[in-house]
Amino acid sequence: MGADRPRVLIVDDERSNISILGNLLQDECDVIVATDGEGALRRATADGQAVPDLILLDVMMPGMDGYEVCRRLKEVPETRDIPVIFITAMGAEEDEASGLRIGAVDYVTKPFSPAILKMRIRTHVELKRLRDHWQRLSTIDALTQVANRRRFDETLEVAWRHASRQEEPLALIMVDVDHFKAYNDHYGHPAGDDCLRRVAAALSAEVRRAGDLFARYGGEEFACLMPAVDVDGAETVARRMCAAVRGLHVRHEHPAVMGNLSISVGVAAVIPSCSQGSEVLVREADRQLYAAKNSGRNRLCAGTMGGRD
Repeated sequence: MGADRPRVLIVDDERSNISILGNLLQDECDVIVATDGEGALRRATADGQAVPDLILLDVMMPGMDGYEVCRRLKEVPETRDIPVIFITAMGAEEDEASGLRIGAVDYVTKPFSPAILKMRIRTHVELKRLRDHWQRLSTIDALTQVANRRRFDETLEVAWRHASRQEEPLALIMVDVDHFKAYNDHYGHPAGDDCLRRVAAALSAEVRRAGDLFARYGGEEFACLMPAVDVDGAETVARRMCAAVRGLHVRHEHPAVMGNLSISVGVAAVIPSCSQGSEVLVREADRQLYAAKNSGRNRLCAGTMGGRD
């Protein structure tokens, strides 16, 4: 599948309709299909696959109808921003109003003009990609160019729900730059900013899996979220992070420090439970971080939380 081609999910219980739409879009889109509502929800959130750029959704289907599929898509962060176009034989004004009211971006009645439908699809895909572009900009930390706190918080909630469903571990690494206020006081804020950029680059280079997220948590704190990783796996990455910062050989010659810049690290992991919120993982990683700081800094502390209820 082409990386720049739109990914379109066609949902219809009639194979002939799927064939018509698939043939219309195959030259410029990567097409995936589902023949019922449950299948549509699975395909829209398929593990390891990018979510669709657009969903073409029939209304009348056995079991779960298209309206209910749309409602469920709009209820969860992973899929709520996917534009949905209803394509249906139900052409009454109240039907169209119902579809738009629950979150569809367009409502097309059958029979439709292939040329007009194709233009509508292009327009909504372009708008979706433009929104995605601005969304990405709004979730990048301006100083360090890594993910910001907003993106971390959003990703944590999605990862927590996914790990709970799959009964998989979720690990979190919390990093604090030691004596950073003293560094700023001694060298000045421009040098402090440059230091944070260098540290962020060194730390993020050690986060090598596509599904992991490295973010600036706030000030001189950073966080790394690692789905499907236990505490031992996260600790391995955290030790690489410590070594990477030591390898920068950044001098910290404030009189209270007199040495090289270092970091303190807290690591925690848990198999999430639906009876708990993600804040328990953050609290435990933070607790481990403060244990490292209170033990003299320039070290790592790790712990595993209790399992599922």
